[in-house]
Amino acid sequence: MEWQPCIECQVEGKEENGMNRICSLLKIQYPILQGGMAWVGTPNLASAVSNAGGLGIIGSGSMTPDILQKAIQRCKALTTFPFGVNLILVSPFIDEQVEVVLKEQPPIVTFGAGNPSRYISRLKEKEIKVIPVVASEGMARMMERINADAVIAEGMESGGHIGEVSTMVLVPRIVDQVSIPVIAAGGIVDGRGMAAAFILGAEGVQMGTRFIASFESEAHEIYKKKILRGSIRDTEITGLKMGHPARVLRSKICKTLADMENIGSLAEAEDLLVGSLRKAFMDGDLEEGSFMAGQCCGLIDEIKTVQGIIESTWLLGMKRFQECYQKFSHPENKEKKEKKE
Repeated sequence: MEWQPCIECQVEGKEENGMNRICSLLKIQYPILQGGMAWVGTPNLASAVSNAGGLGIIGSGSMTPDILQKAIQRCKALTTFPFGVNLILVSPFIDEQVEVVLKEQPPIVTFGAGNPSRYISRLKEKEIKVIPVVASEGMARMMERINADAVIAEGMESGGHIGEVSTMVLVPRIVDQVSIPVIAAGGIVDGRGMAAAFILGAEGVQMGTRFIASFESEAHEIYKKKILRGSIRDTEITGLKMGHPARVLRSKICKTLADMENIGSLAEAEDLLVGSLRKAFMDGDLEEGSFMAGQCCGLIDEIKTVQGIIESTWLLGMKRFQECYQKFSHPENKEKKEKKE
């Protein structure tokens, strides 16, 4: 199969300069990205998302350089469509991981947890698209100055490591500050969230928690069930006093971490976190696992295929646009339309 522009662009016939720059930039059918979550973002999940018309992203956070190289090669074997790699700038392997990316040349790289300025020029020399995750307008402006291709504006509703501003406020603020495309993330699980993000000025969306609860996700069944059973109030923020806040589903480790932080045992808390993501993803460990997920888990009530998630998100989003137009279009416009018909 060859790349086809997104449905919206096909209707308009403006793939390169039309309504959706994310589809044209990334050569994907739908402007929907899968978050590059550590452990969760496996080659199998990433390739499934890309094969379904979105952008799958390998989560390198837990990977040594050798494992990352094998993961990229595996993803290449599973899909002929574009996919990405997420690099976490606080990784002890970040320099070596960048070298792997430069060698393997996946089409897209997203960055999280820091400033990727020292790597961008080398990546772009290899024609790799660079899309940093940002949590402030200042960082977004900086990324545009150093030639990032787009930014992901991630609100604090999201799972994993978070900033301090909600998606509803962050996205329009960043859209007003930069000319490069903005992708919205945080709290988005379906077409309603996608439509809202587009109204705010975003040109694409990134979903993480929603893709954990998919058939292609290799997360432990206990992890998936916790998402399905979770409400919008069933997450907690851990690590505030350690300087790296993260949103996770409530579990026993949350209370233990909170107690350690409250009495100042930060080193012990850090030790407890080591391996906690793996324990959640691989083992479904309810005692020591850290189940990263966003507040949107309360909006997810079934496991779906990746293709089902992407297509239903797009169709519902377009339906909501039409409904909004019908509800809020001026009465005179309605009368003109009726006369034409």
